[in-house]
Amino acid sequence: MGRFAGKTIVVTGSGKEKGLGQGILRRFADEGANCVVSDLRIDAEAEGAAEDLRGRGVKVATIACDVSDPAQCQALVDQAVAALGSVDVFVNNAGIGFMMKPMLEVDPKDWATVIAVNLSGAFYCTQAAAKAMIAGGKGGRIINIASQAAKTGFPHLPAYVSSKHGMVGLTRATAVELGAHGITVNAVCPNHVTTGLGAQQNEYFSKLLGFDTVEAYLKNMAAKNPMGRPGLPSDTAAACAWLASDDAFYVTGEALNVSGGEEMH
Repeated sequence: MGRFAGKTIVVTGSGKEKGLGQGILRRFADEGANCVVSDLRIDAEAEGAAEDLRGRGVKVATIACDVSDPAQCQALVDQAVAALGSVDVFVNNAGIGFMMKPMLEVDPKDWATVIAVNLSGAFYCTQAAAKAMIAGGKGGRIINIASQAAKTGFPHLPAYVSSKHGMVGLTRATAVELGAHGITVNAVCPNHVTTGLGAQQNEYFSKLLGFDTVEAYLKNMAAKNPMGRPGLPSDTAAACAWLASDDAFYVTGEALNVSGGEEMH
């Protein structure tokens, strides 16, 4: 049956087969949860990811959502409830991190776009999900995928770093209000994870820091980590599964490092 049997998990930004969101959904599906695949567009890749989840024996819905639009966030939750009966776990995973420029060169439109998706989108979805959880009367779990950048600064990523710091603030503020309804709100802060987004960052920062190849950059990154490697999607997925479990019921308002011991604050 699995510890999440009969529950529904929604993960934004989960339409990429090799993305972090899909890693989270696969972990929950393997433990019995019905899944909602959501991304800006439900394309062939997203449908393929959904088929993989169905092959694990659970119900799956695919719902397009631009998280920067509050109406679409509300529609995502409403459609998830209509399709699968409830929203028990909601993971704010949609994010933009590829707009990399020196701070003095950042275009205001790029700044606004990153904040709209990473931070405002997390707020809109949290609000909609919390309303559904309260109406359902069974509590719930909201998990925000933050970042190492939520606790430290990085060059050439001012909007991304600001949005992820803000996500931790959002986590703490909403946890205080939603606890009375049996809803926990926590953030997971991974170090670098090489997904599609991570690959773009690898390319950019390997050149910025003077490495001859991306492979040399990654080798250097691994050597600096106490555990000897960058993060994997499965590391973040395992943390999400624990936060969503009954064992973590009394944990809320936290920003959990999943970093192999890399220095964070």
